[in-house]
Amino acid sequence: MSDGRQVDRVAAERIGRNVFMARRRAGLSQEELGVLAGLHRTEIGMVENGERLPRVDTLLKLAFSLAVRVEDLVAGIEWIAPAPSHPGSFAIARS
Repeated sequence: MSDGRQVDRVAAERIGRNVFMARRRAGLSQEELGVLAGLHRTEIGMVENGERLPRVDTLLKLAFSLAVRVEDLVAGIEWIAPAPSHPGSFAIARS
């Protein structure tokens, strides 16, 4: 098991890469995506750079604006059920 910060960092990096690729496929700049999603361009940049782990509402806004499924933005992240000895913990399996 990883500590929570490590898990968040890995998840943020994976989601950021997925958002970046979806944005590029859509032919949008960070500014354009920000306008469509109702988010500031700097937030788009922080998400894409893995500096921010987006909240669920942000993922929904991004997915809708990019015309992709939320599942596409979290692709490559596998949530693993917590062990009985570590309730509430989880890890991300790298694929």
